[in-house]
Amino acid sequence: MNQMKLSQMHRYYLVFVVGFLFTGKILAQDTIRIDFQQAVDLALKANVDFRIQQNNMEVLKREKQNSLVSHLPNVNINSSASSQSGQQFQQIEGEIVVTNVTNEVVSAGLNVNMPIFNFGRRILDTQSSKLAYEAGEKGLDRASQQVVFDVARRYLQVLLDQELLRIANQNLDNQKEQLRQITGFVDAGLRTMSDKYNQQSEVARLESVTVDAELQLQNDLWDLSEYLQLDPAVMPELQSVDPAIDDLQYLGMSMSELYDIAQSNRADKAQQDLLVSSYHKDMKAIKAMYYPRIGAFYNYNTFFTSLDNRSLQDQLLKIYPQNSIGLSMSIPIFNNYDNKLNVSRSKVAYKNQQLQKASVDRKIYQDVVLANQNYRAALKKKENTSIQVMAAQEAQNAISERFRLGISNFVDLATANQQLVASQADRAQATYTLFFQEVLIQHALGTLKVLD
Repeated sequence: MNQMKLSQMHRYYLVFVVGFLFTGKILAQDTIRIDFQQAVDLALKANVDFRIQQNNMEVLKREKQNSLVSHLPNVNINSSASSQSGQQFQQIEGEIVVTNVTNEVVSAGLNVNMPIFNFGRRILDTQSSKLAYEAGEKGLDRASQQVVFDVARRYLQVLLDQELLRIANQNLDNQKEQLRQITGFVDAGLRTMSDKYNQQSEVARLESVTVDAELQLQNDLWDLSEYLQLDPAVMPELQSVDPAIDDLQYLGMSMSELYDIAQSNRADKAQQDLLVSSYHKDMKAIKAMYYPRIGAFYNYNTFFTSLDNRSLQDQLLKIYPQNSIGLSMSIPIFNNYDNKLNVSRSKVAYKNQQLQKASVDRKIYQDVVLANQNYRAALKKKENTSIQVMAAQEAQNAISERFRLGISNFVDLATANQQLVASQADRAQATYTLFFQEVLIQHALGTLKVLD
């Protein structure tokens, strides 16, 4: 039995050595010390989804500009040069003369077109593009809040891992000291060898627990490093935060009050509202294609021909210029159902956007409900774990004294030690969970700040 315990202890020790060498290799990498705000800044620069939305804002900006200048005339200058060889027709003194020559022709023109009335389409397009741009800004705001939320979750998980590793190391040191004391009791004949072997087994088990805690910390560090897009050879060293929350500002609020805050602050809700209005404007603008359109135009055209002996300047500027100004009307009668197809597409897009808005509204309500429930549960657990640690500490002190006096056995002592460590870990978990739930409820309400 004793040999089996010693063999088990050696296996635990081997696992610890391998884990130590592995983690030592990781820690040998370069580190960069960052605080939470720096982590957020790095994530905003590296996050692909956020950067894509930033790039899309350039397109929305140009579409908005395009819709604004669409109220101005379209102006174009055209010019051409050609050489015609063969029979050329000329009118000379009332007669048509045909000659076989080469005619060099240069023409130029200025065309100005301006829509006057198109059943409000230009105005609707302008309003739609403006709403779409504002919706893009709201979407970018929500995307930045999502980045902050993702960074906070990973950042706090690493800090929690560090705290759990500290507790594991502290417990391991305490149990090693306990082993030293029990060894002294055995040498003095106050304890049996089984107590010593049991404690050796417990120390070996705690060494494995410490290795697991270290590995969990490294895994979560890698996860954060990957999210921040740090170089593979660089690991973040995080600046600690105080997880204590002094002002529980959401504790006394009812569900209706929290939902009202979310309705006013959630950027994704504002984005969906703006998009619904934008799609509605688009649909009305496309329907305007069913109706007549009136436009104004001005054309200036002139040319030069080598068959005329007069100078280039005289021909272009004095002899052949033509000016025309007028109004045009276009009445759609039949265009292969193109307009009907475009209107149908715009109606479907508008209806789909309404469905998307309703889905986001439901999600906001669910987010607020769940965040509120988790927030209150985390607060209750924090209070319970504080009592749990205090009681476990008192129990461990009492049983340790009884064990020292020979009244209590090793099983009671080991159980008390394990209960104390478990309660300490639960308190650390509850403390950081409450801190994260504060971030979560701010994310659900749309009040999460991106910058200090």
